Amino acid sequence: MSIWFNKSLTIKNIAPISKNTLGEHIGMEFSEIGEDYLKATMPVDHRTHQPYGLLHGGASAALAETLGSVSSALVIDQEKFICVGIEINANHVRSVRSGIVTGTCTPIHIGATTHVWDIRIHDERNKLVCVSRLTVAILKKK
Repeated sequence: MSIWFNKSLTIKNIAPISKNTLGEHIGMEFSEIGEDYLKATMPVDHRTHQPYGLLHGGASAALAETLGSVSSALVIDQEKFICVGIEINANHVRSVRSGIVTGTCTPIHIGATTHVWDIRIHDERNKLVCVSRLTVAILKKK
């Protein structure tokens, strides 16, 4: 059963969310949506490198936060609620110099007032690059 508020949600519906955001600036693209997961890709290039030519940990965290925040927004009734990130952590387990990384976001907890998301980022060889957890607060619109 789908976790999404809009049961007919597609990737085409999600793409406009990135317009004029950090995600668009660094090349993130939503790539796949399933019953209980959302995926996005991000290039590993001059926009996402740190000084040693490796994927910047902050870029990985940005991909994770984007995936988790958008996932929360897609779960709630946006006419009644907003969602805001309140905590993120990221463990960087493998370096990447170039190519594309893919983040997959799945729920750990979807409650009335908080959501907790697991985001796993893999390289093109499907090797784990980063494990992240994002906690999101669900607030009533004023």
